[in-house]
Amino acid sequence: QVQLVESGGGLVQAGGSLRLSCAASGSALSLEHMGWYRQAPGKQREFVALSSSRAVTTYADSVKGRFTISRDNAKNTVYLQMNSLKPEDTAVYFCCASYRGKPYWGQGTQVTVSS
Repeated sequence: QVQLVESGGGLVQAGGSLRLSCAASGSALSLEHMGWYRQAPGKQREFVALSSSRAVTTYADSVKGRFTISRDNAKNTVYLQMNSLKPEDTAVYFCCASYRGKPYWGQGTQVTVSS
Protein backbone atom coordinates (compact mmCIF):
# COMPACT_ATOMS: atom_id res chain seq x y z
CA GLN A 1 0.00 0.00 0.00
CA VAL A 2 1.24 3.48 -0.92
CA GLN A 3 0.08 6.73 0.63
CA LEU A 4 0.84 10.03 -1.07
CA VAL A 5 0.65 13.31 0.80
CA GLU A 6 0.94 16.64 -1.01
CA SER A 7 1.94 19.95 0.53
CA GLY A 8 2.93 23.42 -0.56
CA GLY A 9 -0.26 24.72 -2.12
CA GLY A 10 -1.66 28.15 -1.34
CA LEU A 11 -2.62 31.55 -2.64
CA VAL A 12 -0.18 33.50 -4.78
CA GLN A 13 -0.35 36.49 -7.06
CA ALA A 14 0.09 36.14 -10.79
CA GLY A 15 3.77 35.98 -11.66
CA GLY A 16 4.64 34.39 -8.36
CA SER A 17 6.02 30.97 -7.51
CA LEU A 18 5.06 27.95 -5.45
CA ARG A 19 6.74 24.63 -4.80
CA LEU A 20 4.62 21.55 -4.30
CA SER A 21 5.91 18.44 -2.58
CA CYS A 22 4.52 14.94 -2.51
CA ALA A 23 5.88 12.38 -0.11
CA ALA A 24 5.12 8.70 -0.45
CA SER A 25 4.95 6.41 2.52
CA GLY A 26 4.43 2.72 2.94
CA SER A 27 6.53 -0.38 3.00
CA ALA A 28 9.91 -0.34 1.25
CA LEU A 29 9.18 1.41 -1.99
CA SER A 30 10.75 1.65 -5.38
CA LEU A 31 8.33 3.95 -7.09
CA GLU A 32 8.17 3.99 -10.85
CA HIS A 33 6.57 6.98 -12.53
CA MET A 34 5.79 10.02 -10.38
CA GLY A 35 3.87 13.00 -11.57
CA TRP A 36 1.33 15.74 -11.15
CA TYR A 37 -2.15 16.36 -12.47
CA ARG A 38 -4.55 19.20 -11.78
CA GLN A 39 -8.28 19.80 -11.83
CA ALA A 40 -9.86 23.21 -12.11
CA PRO A 41 -13.49 23.81 -11.09
CA GLY A 42 -15.87 22.43 -13.66
CA LYS A 43 -13.08 20.84 -15.69
CA GLN A 44 -11.62 17.39 -16.07
CA ARG A 45 -8.40 16.38 -14.41
CA GLU A 46 -5.48 17.11 -16.71
CA PHE A 47 -1.87 16.07 -16.95
CA VAL A 48 0.76 18.55 -15.77
CA ALA A 49 4.14 16.84 -15.51
CA LEU A 50 5.73 13.43 -15.20
CA SER A 51 9.06 12.03 -14.07
CA SER A 52 9.55 8.51 -15.33
CA SER A 53 11.31 5.72 -13.49
CA ARG A 54 14.46 6.82 -15.31
CA ALA A 55 13.83 10.49 -14.42
CA VAL A 56 12.85 11.44 -17.96
CA THR A 57 10.53 14.41 -17.63
CA THR A 58 7.47 15.30 -19.66
CA TYR A 59 5.33 18.43 -19.43
CA ALA A 60 1.99 19.66 -20.63
CA ASP A 61 2.41 22.39 -23.24
CA SER A 62 0.62 24.85 -20.98
CA VAL A 63 3.33 24.65 -18.31
CA LYS A 64 6.50 24.10 -20.33
CA GLY A 65 9.20 26.58 -19.43
CA ARG A 66 7.41 27.58 -16.22
CA PHE A 67 7.11 24.38 -14.17
CA THR A 68 9.85 21.93 -13.24
CA ILE A 69 9.33 18.45 -11.87
CA SER A 70 12.02 16.71 -9.86
CA ARG A 71 12.24 13.72 -7.58
CA ASP A 72 14.30 12.44 -4.69
CA ASN A 73 14.15 8.67 -4.83
CA ALA A 74 15.88 8.28 -1.47
CA LYS A 75 12.99 10.19 0.11
CA ASN A 76 10.29 8.88 -2.24
CA THR A 77 9.34 12.47 -2.86
CA VAL A 78 8.42 14.34 -6.01
CA TYR A 79 8.40 18.12 -6.34
CA LEU A 80 6.79 20.59 -8.68
CA GLN A 81 8.41 24.01 -8.87
CA MET A 82 5.92 26.41 -10.38
CA ASN A 83 7.14 29.80 -11.61
CA SER A 84 5.46 32.63 -13.49
CA LEU A 85 2.10 31.44 -12.26
CA LYS A 86 -1.02 32.53 -14.10
CA PRO A 87 -4.66 32.70 -12.93
CA GLU A 88 -5.42 29.80 -15.27
CA ASP A 89 -3.08 27.62 -13.20
CA THR A 90 -5.63 27.76 -10.38
CA ALA A 91 -6.66 24.20 -9.58
CA VAL A 92 -6.38 21.36 -7.15
CA TYR A 93 -3.05 19.67 -7.85
CA PHE A 94 -2.83 15.91 -7.39
CA CYS A 95 0.28 13.85 -7.03
CA CYS A 96 0.35 10.42 -8.61
CA ALA A 97 2.80 7.56 -8.52
CA SER A 98 2.96 4.05 -9.83
CA TYR A 99 4.19 1.10 -7.83
CA ARG A 100 4.34 -2.39 -9.27
CA GLY A 101 2.30 -1.10 -12.16
CA LYS A 102 -0.56 0.21 -10.04
CA PRO A 103 -1.38 3.93 -9.83
CA TYR A 104 -1.80 5.77 -6.54
CA TRP A 105 -3.14 9.28 -5.94
CA GLY A 106 -2.76 11.88 -3.27
CA GLN A 107 -5.65 13.84 -1.79
CA GLY A 108 -4.76 17.04 -3.64
CA THR A 109 -3.58 20.49 -2.67
CA GLN A 110 -5.23 23.74 -3.71
CA VAL A 111 -3.30 26.29 -5.73
CA THR A 112 -4.98 29.65 -6.28
CA VAL A 113 -3.42 32.34 -8.44
CA SER A 114 -4.93 35.80 -8.16
CA SER A 115 -4.77 38.32 -10.98
